[in-house]
Amino acid sequence: MTQGPIRLDIAVGYATPRKGLPSAVSFRRWATAALAGRIREADLAIRLVGSKEGRALNRHYRGKDYATNVLSFPADLPEGLPPGVRMPLLGDLVICAPVVAREAREQGKSLNAHYAHLTVHGALHLLGWDHEDSREADAMEQLEREILAGLGLDDPYALPGD
Repeated sequence: MTQGPIRLDIAVGYATPRKGLPSAVSFRRWATAALAGRIREADLAIRLVGSKEGRALNRHYRGKDYATNVLSFPADLPEGLPPGVRMPLLGDLVICAPVVAREAREQGKSLNAHYAHLTVHGALHLLGWDHEDSREADAMEQLEREILAGLGLDDPYALPGD
């Protein structure tokens, strides 16, 4: 774990109507909780999008023709950063608002709690965490639980009624 003060520059952009969506302050708080103690400084962009843009990005970058809840684009891409762009650029998160709203309803979760979870989840992906196998998934999910508990939020993986 990284010790000492943390410097985060987190930009939040809304490319979809803001009504009913969490504030930029909330997204910054959730991302900071995920990154604190794990990185000293970082620039991060979070963009809230509609289904059309979410689907187009998922199709273009992942080859999957549907909108997904969160996409993580780490800055340490294999092709490197463009000339003149220097670290501490961490990357970008794209969160698809209609998908998040649908999932929250289907899973019986509060909308804010689901956004918090997906922000933490996406930020951990930017740090290199993954869930490609069960061991990685278990470790990542446990870390998400701990971060969210620190924010006063319930276990996002618990079944309703647990």
